[in-house]
Amino acid sequence: MVAPHVSSPDSDPPVLAAAKADLRRRLMAGRAPPAAAHAREALCRRMLGCVRDAVPAGAAVAAVWPLPGEIDLRALCAHLHDDGYRVLLPETPPRGQALRFRLWRPGARMVPGRFGTAHPDGPAGRPDFVFVPLLAFDRRGFRLGYGGGYYDRTLAGLAPVPAMGYGLAAQEVPEVPTGRHDIPLPVVVTERETIRCGA
Repeated sequence: MVAPHVSSPDSDPPVLAAAKADLRRRLMAGRAPPAAAHAREALCRRMLGCVRDAVPAGAAVAAVWPLPGEIDLRALCAHLHDDGYRVLLPETPPRGQALRFRLWRPGARMVPGRFGTAHPDGPAGRPDFVFVPLLAFDRRGFRLGYGGGYYDRTLAGLAPVPAMGYGLAAQEVPEVPTGRHDIPLPVVVTERETIRCGA
């Protein structure tokens, strides 16, 4: 799996930045209710299978602790830990910086962070594999995030660490607005399928 090269949102020309912001607003306004339990479970099973197929045991896998309304990966984190992976969760720094990752274990104390996030009170670590959340994606592998640019900066700094987008099938759009600096994720996984992007 090839790690993506990604750009900072600050590098988008004004017309592209406005198109992304408009799509983001429309998606947030029409956001579906939280995923049903069976969809979350199916997504987590598929994500776990992707890790087992591509990442050696003992490696550090970066996941995400959910915000209200987001896909809940806590069961995935527990399964990864049980399988012998080191689980890292992001700590959100001030805007303009890359994410930091901290080691999580079941029962770890979670510390409140910026924008309503939470991260473990554990040592810092560098991931060997990163799951990337998204607001929307297309079949080319381009993603639309929440606008902070955290994952763009983080993945650029971690390259060539492999990354995989994840979301629900309902988050697929025909086309995410992109510019010349936007490089797609190689894989996006949903509760229904694992999409080899650009194939």
